[in-house]
Amino acid sequence: MKTALHLQDADGFYELLLDAHAGLSPEQSQLLNARLILLLANQVGDATVLRQCVEAARDMPE
Repeated sequence: MKTALHLQDADGFYELLLDAHAGLSPEQSQLLNARLILLLANQVGDATVLRQCVEAARDMPE
């Protein structure tokens, strides 16, 4: 699992993500997040890496 910043344009991606949520209801926003997670998980593909990512995200401080 990569933990160092690996995005080519992190700020651009964050802006894209925020724009994708603009005008959505909370329920629509949650559905967008769920769909995006599944699409990105499919791109990763490796079950071990996905498990490590889920555990790391869960363990991150708020």
